Amino acid sequence: MVKQDAIREAVQEAAANHGGKLPCLVAQEVARRLQVPMREVGQAADDLKIKIIQCQLGCFE
Repeated sequence: MVKQDAIREAVQEAAANHGGKLPCLVAQEVARRLQVPMREVGQAADDLKIKIIQCQLGCFE
């Protein structure tokens, strides 16, 4: 099981590479790479106050 700290670190790194925001597709890649549910990546982004952008479903703008 991946620890929350590892998820948060991956989310922070991914967001830093995209201007401080996290594209949905990148969030999905993080979840796949760490083998965790998207919900956990989304929660980490929320906790870190990182905005998810470019949602394929149009949920986040």
